[in-house]
Amino acid sequence: MPNIVVVGTQWGDEGKGKIVDLLAERADYIVRYQGGHNAGHTIIYKGDVCVLHLIPSGIFHPGKICVIGNGVVVDPAALLAEISEIERRGVSVRGSLFVSDRAHLILPYHRAIERESEKHKGARKIGTTGRGIGPAYADKVARIGIRMADLMEPKLFRDRLATNIDEMNEFLRQIFKVKGFELDAMYKEYCGHADRLRPLVTDTTVLLNDAIDRGKSLLFEGAQATHLDVDFGTYPYVTSSSASAGGACIGTGVGPTRIDAVLGVAKAYTTRVGSGPFPTELNNAQGQELQAAGREFGATTGRPRRCGWFDAVLVRTAARVNGLTGLVITKLDVLDRCREIRFCTGYRLHGMGGKIATEMPASMTALESCQPVYETLPGWLVPTTQIRTYAKLPKAARTYLEAVERAVGCPIELVSTGSKREETIERAPRAAARRRRATPVSSNRITTRAARKAAG
Repeated sequence: MPNIVVVGTQWGDEGKGKIVDLLAERADYIVRYQGGHNAGHTIIYKGDVCVLHLIPSGIFHPGKICVIGNGVVVDPAALLAEISEIERRGVSVRGSLFVSDRAHLILPYHRAIERESEKHKGARKIGTTGRGIGPAYADKVARIGIRMADLMEPKLFRDRLATNIDEMNEFLRQIFKVKGFELDAMYKEYCGHADRLRPLVTDTTVLLNDAIDRGKSLLFEGAQATHLDVDFGTYPYVTSSSASAGGACIGTGVGPTRIDAVLGVAKAYTTRVGSGPFPTELNNAQGQELQAAGREFGATTGRPRRCGWFDAVLVRTAARVNGLTGLVITKLDVLDRCREIRFCTGYRLHGMGGKIATEMPASMTALESCQPVYETLPGWLVPTTQIRTYAKLPKAARTYLEAVERAVGCPIELVSTGSKREETIERAPRAAARRRRATPVSSNRITTRAARKAAG
């Protein structure tokens, strides 16, 4: 298998965990490259649901090497708890899980700062998980972060921790009027974490590049998704790291010339957790039906996800930004009961004389006030979960998928119709190659009839 990056193309929760788990059978190394334990990838293992937050989704495959890259911010306590849960299920991580010595730590003061900051924002809150991810990345950029390598050196760790605690305690007391932290207690706790993590910590940039040199295949796994990327997402309602495919290079030390393909994952509809603009959101019974049918509740927080129709503008932008070579559509089965299905092909911008935008505007004002332009197709009203080949899907389902494919400008390689590994349809590679030549990702043309007509 080539070296592949798997990336979300919407606002996260697209089912990347299942896809990584599926592709991990063909890869040698599975690598997490950004984010923290604020994301959850849901895996079905031996019939049980397991939610992974930091450990790559390939951990349940024997003989695979899982790597947490330097671009990830790691809460040692959370990682150790996850390891314990994995081992409770009979899976050993010794020799199969490694953590970058350059990964930055999430510490208790990061969580406190994030929680208090969200409280003080009131209506302006971003909707974070309160797990300290943003403040940890802020410290990294401010050059006061503490890395896994520092944790492995007790004296250096104590010196850096002492400096940071003095500053963070003053900040918490003066700005938020809350109690700070005690150095000795935190130092002792984290030295205990260091002892347990020491066998896993290594220079993963050397590990991964040596693997490629030996002909091994790498599967790169991101958390969140393109439109939560700190640069390309719906800023400021984003995460604090590079969630797009480019982050795979930054977050692992593997150069871009060593990556062969980028696979984008999108739901057959759209969801979003937390605050931020959502042009196709359905604040009605249809949205509630999608939420119930798709069991749309956060794997990490349990928060209900906002639901809406598929947004081709959103995914087309992700195709361009990530340089997608293929697309995966998940949760097609959730649409099985819909009599008609809509998908957005453009945005009618408020105050712009009815102008139709076919690319994502950077302006939050434009996104929050725009009206989606829809194409409507008939539903299929039959179950798809047991179907294993593309040709046996209902004709209306194939018509919908092919309309999405044209609108996004990227070939659909896989279709997921359920949470289990076997509930996945793989399209013929030869046909996919023909589609790729016919619909290049770089195309910015409006490809659907409805959008062409709307744009005049």
